Amino acid sequence: MIAPLTGVMVPIEIIPDPVFAKKMVGEGFSIDPLSNVLVAPIAGEVADLQPSHHAITIRSADGIEVLLHIGLDTVRMEGEGFSPKVKEGDHVEVGDPLIEFDLDLVASKAKSLLTQVVIANSERIESLTPVTGVVTAGQDVAATAELAAPVEEGAVATGRTVTSDALLIPNPTGLHARPTATLVNLAKSFGSDIRLRKGEESANAKSMVGIMGLAVARGDKVTVSATGPDAQEAIAQITEAIQTGLGEDCPAVGTADTEAVPAVEEVVVEEESTGPRSGDPNLLLGVSASPGLGVGTVLQLRHDDIQVEEFGEDHHKERRKLNAAIDRSILDLSALQQRLEKEDDAEKAGIFGAHAELLSDPDLLDLAVSAIDKGKSAAYAWRGAFNNYADRLAGLKNEVLAGRANDVRDVGQRVLEELTGQRSEKPELAEGTILIAEDLTPSDTAQLDRSKVVGFATTNGGASSHVAIIARSMDIPAVAGIEGRALDIPDGSRVVLDGSKGSLQTNLSDYEIQGIVERQQRIAARKAAEDERKDEPAVTTDGHRVAVVANIGGVEDAQEAMTKGAEGVGLLRSEFVFLGRTKAPTEEEQAEVYADCSRALQPGQPLVIRTLDVGGDKPLPYLPIPAEENPFLGIRGVRVGIERPEVLRAQCRAIMKAADAGAELNVMFPMIATIEDWRAAKKIWDVEADRLGLTTKVPVGIMMEVPSVAVMARQFAAEEGCDFFSVGTNDLTSYTLAMDRGHPKLAAQVDPCNPAILALIGGACDALHERGKWLGICGGVASDPQAVPILVGLGVDELSCSIPAIPSIKAQVRAYSLEQCKELAAQAVLCSTPAEVRALVPMDEA
Repeated sequence: MIAPLTGVMVPIEIIPDPVFAKKMVGEGFSIDPLSNVLVAPIAGEVADLQPSHHAITIRSADGIEVLLHIGLDTVRMEGEGFSPKVKEGDHVEVGDPLIEFDLDLVASKAKSLLTQVVIANSERIESLTPVTGVVTAGQDVAATAELAAPVEEGAVATGRTVTSDALLIPNPTGLHARPTATLVNLAKSFGSDIRLRKGEESANAKSMVGIMGLAVARGDKVTVSATGPDAQEAIAQITEAIQTGLGEDCPAVGTADTEAVPAVEEVVVEEESTGPRSGDPNLLLGVSASPGLGVGTVLQLRHDDIQVEEFGEDHHKERRKLNAAIDRSILDLSALQQRLEKEDDAEKAGIFGAHAELLSDPDLLDLAVSAIDKGKSAAYAWRGAFNNYADRLAGLKNEVLAGRANDVRDVGQRVLEELTGQRSEKPELAEGTILIAEDLTPSDTAQLDRSKVVGFATTNGGASSHVAIIARSMDIPAVAGIEGRALDIPDGSRVVLDGSKGSLQTNLSDYEIQGIVERQQRIAARKAAEDERKDEPAVTTDGHRVAVVANIGGVEDAQEAMTKGAEGVGLLRSEFVFLGRTKAPTEEEQAEVYADCSRALQPGQPLVIRTLDVGGDKPLPYLPIPAEENPFLGIRGVRVGIERPEVLRAQCRAIMKAADAGAELNVMFPMIATIEDWRAAKKIWDVEADRLGLTTKVPVGIMMEVPSVAVMARQFAAEEGCDFFSVGTNDLTSYTLAMDRGHPKLAAQVDPCNPAILALIGGACDALHERGKWLGICGGVASDPQAVPILVGLGVDELSCSIPAIPSIKAQVRAYSLEQCKELAAQAVLCSTPAEVRALVPMDEA
């Protein structure tokens, strides 16, 4: 074996880790590194790359498995400072780079820099002889191993099979190298064949590589099975070892669900036992996802399961099949994204751009490849991977990833269809169809025929889901989180779906239907009247003016906003300049785009540009960000700009260069959480302004989406150069309630009309007004007619809406006096629930 690092050779027996020192992982040696690129000590295949990228295993052509483990306790760094240069399945030659790592960072955060090189299947060798002294990476021999005689094939353990109860993994960082080695060492002390199973995947419990390939995390449920003469004893000892942490100190994770839990069963209440939520069996309730009325007949939409073969051919062929299917899917998604961009629908285009990014997510791919390497077919492995991944999201083990469990299932199904050639049957739609389903995917929704579908209801999802966003952009009435009994409504039943109220009515008489149709006509007439006055300002009956502006994602949106009466732009999502590219846009390219958006507005109108808002949940190919356990709370928003200041500096300069294009440019930083965040970002802005000699006034503000900013609004408002707040109510609501708005069971509760959110907004308004500064809303609630008078009463100065909502939001402002708004706001913050708040502003029945 050639030296994988330049450094000093150290006997493995003296390193400060008993698992390695006692050779529980296997025979090997250690290196105290002087270089920072780990290279291959042997030629072979990358058999395992740990998710945190601190350890890798190479399998040689004759079956020797060499584990290389950088530092001690580096698994706790969760990938920080490690950059893999290969992926599982790659073939490497001696000296090829495997992992680059930050020597200083590892030295400061890990227990030790000592890097272990261990033969994980040491039973395959007779002896290992390391050298001493200093070795040079890729050049010097570090050790010589003598292979053992081949083992005769055909020896199979016989006897009874014993399987453990389900076991919850208590280890804080899951089964990484050390606890895995303890488990393997224990398993090898028994003659029985022993397997560890997690979900659909299993591994030989005597194989380090096999177990580590399962990527077993804390809280994962596993079972152990043993076949052979000592199976009973093996299961007993291994069960106890896993439950006690395999030699690690572990906090409790709860009780395995194999024990009886009658108390839980007793409190489960079926919907039928309590009756309908409304008290009326013909009225089903949910939450408003997209306003409007739909009168039509029901079509239950159910997706047929695609049938797949469990076992595949050679794993190399299966990997190629999967890679080809993913490539075709990415091409389809790119084409769909480009078509939507040409149709001036940047919001929908962005959603499918995020879907394409999901297909490059390393965690998702690792799950599939791991199963393929265990003999599964590409289709079977992929189906298990994306469902496993989506289930984890839905269960809030990882709160947010590229939007949501539903998006993962959507893009996963797309690849599965490519793999199998089995396409989901598209139902025949009649005119006046109202779809009912457990879930619609973004793909389902974007492809709905608006001439035939007049509304839809789903039992899962919420008002902030991607499906709801698409429905609003298509002006399709929609209800999310509808009662489960909606799935029992027979096809062909005549129903009325009220997207504004979040309800579905059944068993209506002809007379009632006629009344609702007439109401639809009145609503249409009201919309027409609102459109006629769209260019008039939003002024209350007693003369108080509120700015009504648009949320946009590009130049085309800016142009469309001008046709709907927008008084400017309250949120330009600058990500659109960075997405769909293989390299970062230049400063000049950015400046030209911002100037084009500015020129699309009327001179002097505001254009608020949010700086780049990406992170671990939506990385860019040219801006690598390590995968994170919880990207929603990780390096995202302004944190990326502070960590990679060259990106933020270039964007700031580009904005400054567009400052005289016509509109009044403003800039705001997303994901500000602390005063230090604000000062760091503002310093970057100020330094670049000085360098460019900026003379045009460009107000600088904060996107208030983290509760700490609202709580400390007075301190932030007092900061020099902080000119305004713009409230991102979608994230502010999720963070304040600790709920993922894409979670199928929680989304219906993520309502920005929650009194807690309104109180935070009101307090921030007061703090800013005391300093003569202003506050806007750029989140979804600015487009909610029921929230508008309350927001105005709280003191909100600007409402930045979805483009189609602008005329109706202006009309809603005109319908109230400021005094009425203040009275409603005072009542709203004293309410106990969002429903009580919404009851203060009943929707006009037209």
